[in-house]
Amino acid sequence: MDRVRQGRPGLRRRIGAAIAVGAAAALAVTALAAPAQSADVKAPHAKAADVRAADVNVAKNAGFEADLSNWTCAANSGAAVTSPVHGGAKALKATPSGQGTAECSQIVSVKPNSTYKLSSWVQGSYAYLGARGTGTTDVSTWTPGNSSWHQLSTSFTTGANTTSVTVYTHGWYGQSAYYVDDVSVLGPDGGGGTDPVEIPAVPSGLAAGAVTSTSVDLSWTPVSKATGYTLYRDGTKVASVGGASTTATGLTPDTAYSFQVSASNAAGESAKSTAVSARTAKGGGGGGGTVPKHALTGYWQNFDNGATVQKLRDVSSQYDIIAVSFADATTTPGQITFNLDPAVGYASTADFKADIAAKRAAGKSVILSVGGEKGTISVNSDASATAFANSAYALMQEYGFDGVDIDLENGLNPTYMTKALRQLSAKAGPKMVLTMAPQTIDMQSTSGGYFQTALNVKDILTVVNMQYYNSGSMLGCDGKVYSQGSVDFLTALACIQLEGGLDPSQVGLGVPASTRGAGSGYVAPSVVNNALDCLTRGTGCGTFKPSKTYPGLRGAMTWSTNWDATAGSTWSNTVGPKVHSLP
Repeated sequence: MDRVRQGRPGLRRRIGAAIAVGAAAALAVTALAAPAQSADVKAPHAKAADVRAADVNVAKNAGFEADLSNWTCAANSGAAVTSPVHGGAKALKATPSGQGTAECSQIVSVKPNSTYKLSSWVQGSYAYLGARGTGTTDVSTWTPGNSSWHQLSTSFTTGANTTSVTVYTHGWYGQSAYYVDDVSVLGPDGGGGTDPVEIPAVPSGLAAGAVTSTSVDLSWTPVSKATGYTLYRDGTKVASVGGASTTATGLTPDTAYSFQVSASNAAGESAKSTAVSARTAKGGGGGGGTVPKHALTGYWQNFDNGATVQKLRDVSSQYDIIAVSFADATTTPGQITFNLDPAVGYASTADFKADIAAKRAAGKSVILSVGGEKGTISVNSDASATAFANSAYALMQEYGFDGVDIDLENGLNPTYMTKALRQLSAKAGPKMVLTMAPQTIDMQSTSGGYFQTALNVKDILTVVNMQYYNSGSMLGCDGKVYSQGSVDFLTALACIQLEGGLDPSQVGLGVPASTRGAGSGYVAPSVVNNALDCLTRGTGCGTFKPSKTYPGLRGAMTWSTNWDATAGSTWSNTVGPKVHSLP
């Protein structure tokens, strides 16, 4: 959601895991297929006996714990990030642009006439791993795309005079960022030194501590040589941890869970520990706020971009949640402020505050949206998390906002955003309204930062109104690709959230109010209503029909109340009554 005229034409197109099948096939049969070999096909000399106990990992900074030390990324395309990671605290994120593939490489010291096993963990679209300058046959392997970590591996043999080899990873033209972690070039030491070669021992002493209705405290015995730990819940990776304790959050009340933990360093990841079981305390389901069981959300523009300029008092009474767009960043990381734009016509800030009070008196919730396409708010440390919570709460007190909406479209750190929202909730109390508006790519998998954050704060979360537009084709919960602008796109993607851990009351359908409200993905209000009926009643479906109904579905959202007004309020007058009549 942004401030440009007539929708969001400047929005970057994020293709991700759900790139259209035809396009993927076209790439696969052209340049992609030529240099690559399957991850399951090893070079002729890659025999198990070649990897001896004395072998070492000749790659330096293999887990990117020292940022990009020892690595070179073309055109400054790479950076070390703290999420997502496979092991330890950091991983590589590299982003292709233009005709570049975002190659990152390292020259490693090797012994002649020796065999090396090359592997790494990757995530994202079209991730490659390879070695060149081997003196024999150069090798590479790749994967077309994974929304979770996937291991690539191959082997190469050095020539009679080869003492160094370039190992590299890269993405593909026009695709989104890819991630790499825990690179291993395992073989005889070429004299260049080595990262830790021994995989850490399996952690012991895993125990559950204090529990709440949505969290469990966990701790274990530290492992020598481990640089990080991975927490698994019911067999699925849910968190990367730096120390020997963590709190599993975003859980369902009165539910039994099984937890395991593994240890890792640059050499790899240990096996999982013995499982420990814990049951959360009894309590209410997902909550946050006092909005109606079924609610209509609309974003109000604090700027003039060609849509109808409104004051809050002019916003249709159909809207139950009004998200004031947007908060502004300050020079302090994480801190936000709000600047009323003179273009919207308020005589004074007091007049604006009076409109907020009037809407609240009418039973509406007015919240402050943080982000938008051009939002620059970054919460990636304890200090910035605290700054966010303190400044957001100060604005709630000053203006009378009921809560906040998280619409960060340029990246989100789940660890620190979770901390920020929990600090804010502790200050604001149980009636705080907390909404989110992620893009479709952000909610394709529970391993994504946005999805993780939503699950982490499930007990205080009001609703996630994913933006079902400006995205292109995406995967539905049945693994099939659906085109935006259809009832199937709405229902099959909503199914991912509904089956991925969110309560139905925490899922809403976010769509443009008119063709001018977004660059692509507009659907008629009647299609939105069909999708609502399909998800809650099992009627009005397209080719995709969910295996069960979700009568508790929260409702729908639109960008924006201003574009809705420009189109004669057709959207709110059509979708609003449908939402309010849901079972």
